[in-house]
Order: sequence, then structure tokens, then C-alpha cells
Amino acid sequence: MLPEYDRTDGLGLAELVRRGDVAPSELLEAAIERVERLDPGLNAVIHRMYDEARSAVAAGLPPGPFAGVPYLLKDLGAISAGTPTAFGSALFRDAVASRDSEIVARSRRAGLVILGKTNTPELGLSTSTEPRLFGPTRNPWNRARSAGGSSGGAAAAVAAGMVPMAHASDGGGSIRIPASACGLFGLKVTRARTPSGPYVGEGWGGLANDHAITRSVRDSAALLDATCGPDLGDPYWAPPPARPFLAEVGAPPGCLRVAATTRAWCGLPVHPECAKAVEEAARLLEALGHHVEEARPEWDERARLRASRLVVAAHARALLEQRAEALGRPLAEGDVERLTWATAELGRQRSAADLARAIGALHRMGRALAAFFARWDVLLTPTMCQPPLPLGVLSLSNPDGDAFDEALLGTIAFTSPMNSSGNPAMSVPLHWSADGLPIGVQLAAAFGGEATLFRLAAQLEAARPWAHRRPPPGDGAPAAATGG
Repeated sequence: MLPEYDRTDGLGLAELVRRGDVAPSELLEAAIERVERLDPGLNAVIHRMYDEARSAVAAGLPPGPFAGVPYLLKDLGAISAGTPTAFGSALFRDAVASRDSEIVARSRRAGLVILGKTNTPELGLSTSTEPRLFGPTRNPWNRARSAGGSSGGAAAAVAAGMVPMAHASDGGGSIRIPASACGLFGLKVTRARTPSGPYVGEGWGGLANDHAITRSVRDSAALLDATCGPDLGDPYWAPPPARPFLAEVGAPPGCLRVAATTRAWCGLPVHPECAKAVEEAARLLEALGHHVEEARPEWDERARLRASRLVVAAHARALLEQRAEALGRPLAEGDVERLTWATAELGRQRSAADLARAIGALHRMGRALAAFFARWDVLLTPTMCQPPLPLGVLSLSNPDGDAFDEALLGTIAFTSPMNSSGNPAMSVPLHWSADGLPIGVQLAAAFGGEATLFRLAAQLEAARPWAHRRPPPGDGAPAAATGG
């Protein structure tokens, strides 16, 4: 069905609609066919919204930049009116809101056709998508491996070709990690670049933002143009861009001062394939005319890790208590997965003064990074310390909490600092391992510096195209989760 669907990105599909070469209903049915054929082996889409999508197309779509393009929402943060948003948790299985969150409303105004919701770990608390409620999402490149998280369902769906892009969110690496694991482009935007309202003022105290996982750089830029900017009542917002982000795609980035490091601030070792990805990216950047030098910012990483963990724990506890109150009963340990409960217990046990000190520690780290970016334009690192892990290790039901913690730290070691500071950062799919797994590299910029990243990402995309790389076709049946 519709071979054009597999050969272009979201903006390309929208152009076909504008020219009259294809109807939005044809694109929607092509997406539905691919979800039904491909998802049984991946478990990326946990809620179908086909009837709603067909009704939206029949009613007429707004003339936005993505008019008629099929789209998926993450089952966390992106609230669609009248549709359950489970947060990957049985406690929220029947939670239905009466109005869209602002990011969803703006996505609809851009012309996107929402046909489902994607899998996510419980409350977004892991970097692998393996919720007890819905089961694991499998990596299209190797079905025994994790697709990453917490936007793992989104990444698996885009990598498999169900949709050209999908909504995602990032509170510690949850866009960049699955983008790396699935061979896609993933940008975490500057703090408060996109709206969090009306249901929350800020995600995880400012650590988390919404955007998307895409196959092309230009789709990410155009979608950000359509969704960025403050909402009424937002407590603060990011510096406004000088011009549309799409205009930055293809604009010359100039000669950038690039600092590069493969040393994790937490001290964990970096897998040779991940180090190799950075080394290859550094050589490519030099060949493109940039100045690359080994350097990195410094801060108290132990204090930052403790602080970010407490902020997340406090927000997780508050969310669970709010839901229990709505259900009219006390919160119980069995309501959530084992490690979700451990996180919520930390949030219960610590004091308000502890939380205030944690916020101060994060702000100190952000100032150290700001001083670093006064001297450097871009920071190049691995996205993760290791290639995608086998399923099971990062499950929130893992009985070995120490193994979970070490594996989690190995995935967020380079990504989480940019959430603490609020800086924009992207994972770019420039490397594949010897055994065929995608390995992303992270590039971060100064606060408000998405324009720099889009210019550089487009230059890298032109020099080392990745859109033609597709995972091996699946047979619709899940593989045994045995590693390898």
C-alpha cells in the first residue's frame, strides 16, 4: 500500500497531500496497515485511535505544515481528550481527561492525524520500555534488545516505518536514548521551549520537555516551529528563536568550536563502540571545517545525581498520591512496579528542605555548564555508555535493584546532565556497531541554542545520510528476549 509512504519524511508526505497526489485518508490507511502488520512483533503501539483519526480526516484538517501526516502520541504527558493516558501504569489505566494538553492541541493544528499512543515505562522512570501493564517494546534492529526509553514505543514505531515521526518527551535522556537505540534523530529542546500545560506547570521540576523522535532533521525543526512557545500561564519560557527553526536546516553553521569527550562524569566505562562513534564523529566534524578539541565541563556529579534523583522521586510521589486521591483510596505498594515504588518512597521520606537543596545543586551545575558554553559552541559525547541492552535489565520489576541502577546510570550518564541544566541536546545516528546496532552521538549547545544544533545536524545528515538505513524486516512475531 502506497509505496511513497516509505520513501519520504513527514514534510514530504504533507507536500504530496498539498499537490493532490495523495489524500490524507490514504496516508492514514497506509499507517494503520503498517501498525497492524508490524506492531505485533514490536509492541510499540498500545492504544489504537483509528476511529478518532478517521473522523478527524473526514471533518477536514487544518492547513498546517503536516496536514494529513499520521502521528503517534506517547502514553505519558501527551493528553488526548477522551482517550486514556495510562503513564505505563495500571493505576492510571482508566484515566481520561476532558481536554487536550497544549502540545497535543498544537500538534493537531499543525495538521497531524493522531492514530494511537505508544508504549512507555511506568511513569517514564526507566530508559527501557518494559511496563508490567503492556509488556516490553522490542528494538526493530534486534528484537531481543531494548528500544530505549522512556520514549521507546515512539522510537520503535518510527524506526519500523509505521509513522515518519512520533511525539516523545525527555526528562533524563528519554528522547535521545531511544533515538540512539533505534537509529533516529532525537532532539531534547531547551527547558520550557515547548508547553507543559495545562495539567502541569513544568515536567519534573523543569527536567522534562516534550518534542518528537523523527527520521529527518527538517521534520524535527518544522514540528518545533509548530509547537514551541509559551502557553497561557506558563511559569517561564525559553528564549524566543531569531527565526523559524526550519530556516536553520541547510543554513551554514560556520566554523564551530567543538569540545569532545568520551569520559562519563559518573566514572562509568564507555563501550568501545560508543567511544568509536564519538571518534568518527569528531573526524567528520573536522573534515566539515569545525575545530574539535578534547575538553569537557566539570561539576560535582555526585551532588547532581542525588539532586536529580530526588526531584524525580518527589514528582513521582506527588503524581501517585494525586491519582490515589482521585480514586478515593490510599496508595498501596502493589499499585505500581517494584522500582517505581522504591522511587516514590524516596520522595515520601525526604523533606521539603532536601528538595530545596536539590534544586540549588541543579542550578549550580547549570551555571557551570553555561560558563563552559561561553568558550565552546558544541559539546560532543556518546549518547549512551553502551549499545542497546538486552530486555529485562532495565525493567522496573527487576528484582536486582543494584543491577538496574548501574544499567540506568550507563544509559543516562551523558544525557541527564543536559536535563539538569536545561540545555538543548540531540542524538544523531552516525554509527552502527559491528553487529548491526545503531549507536548515536550526542551534541549539546548553549541554553536556547537549538538553531546551532539544527544547522549542524543538517550538515551531518547531508554528509552521512541515515534515512536509507532501515532495520531488517520482521515477521510480525516477537523474538525470544535472550540477549545477543
